Order: sequence, then structure tokens, then C-alpha cells
Amino acid sequence: MESPSLWVAISFVIFVIVFARPVWKFATIALDKRIKEIKDSIDEATKLREEAQDLLASNKRKVVAVEKEVDDIVNKAREEAENIKSKFGTDLETALKNRQKIANDRISQAESEAIESIKHINIEIAIKATEALLQQRVDSKENIKMIDEAIEELPNKLVG
Repeated sequence: MESPSLWVAISFVIFVIVFARPVWKFATIALDKRIKEIKDSIDEATKLREEAQDLLASNKRKVVAVEKEVDDIVNKAREEAENIKSKFGTDLETALKNRQKIANDRISQAESEAIESIKHINIEIAIKATEALLQQRVDSKENIKMIDEAIEELPNKLVG
């Protein structure tokens, strides 16, 4: 019982038993916290994706509605043109061209607005998804600065 090696071994075992639990608790708490942060980031990214899909579907419905409206306008213009043709003959070509030009302008405008809206939505989705993914993976301040700069340049590069 007076062997120093025995007392060192007993002291080491007591030391490990006393400090192993708090260290283990601290490690599991830290890992659980990190897991929760990652799950929250994934949930947020999923939510953003669903919102983007909803917006995209909404814009597609708007495009369909605008196309239907345009078709109605074109059909009405053709009907009116037939009536005018029977009444005024020579004025028909001028009126028809004007109506068709208006309809084409409206079509072009609606398509441009829909395309622009979809581009902006896609840019926002890309920026938000990139931010979310990069925020969960990057810890270095310098990397965060570089990412912020890249994100700020992203809309200009996507549009241009």
C-alpha cells in the first residue's frame, strides 16, 4: 500500500472519474447546440425554397392569366375588325393593325414583366440560399467578409 505507483494509479482513476462527467456533459451540450443550429438552418432554407416555389407558381399563374387576357383582347380585336370591315372597308386595315400592335405591345410587356419578376425571384432565392448555407459552414471573419462581398456582387453578375 505504500507503493507510489499504486497511489498515482488510484489518483489518476479518481481524476478521470471526477472530470470525465463534466467534460462529457460539456461536449454533448456543445454538439447538441450545433446540431440544433444546423437543423434550424436547414429548416429555414427549406422554408425559403417553398416560398420561392410558391412565388414561382403564382407568377406562372399570372403569366397564364395575362396570356388568356391577351388572347381575349386579340379575339375581340378580330371581331371588331370584322365589324368595321363590313361598315368602313378601307379603315379596316388601319384599325386592325393598331389593335394588333396594342395587343402585341401588351403581350411583350406582360412577358417582359413576368420574365423580370422571375429573374428577381431567382436572384433572391440564390442569394438567400447562398447566405444560409455559407453562414452555417463558415466561421472565419475573413471568409465571412469575402462571402459578403461575393453576395453583394451576385445580383449584378446574375442580371448583367
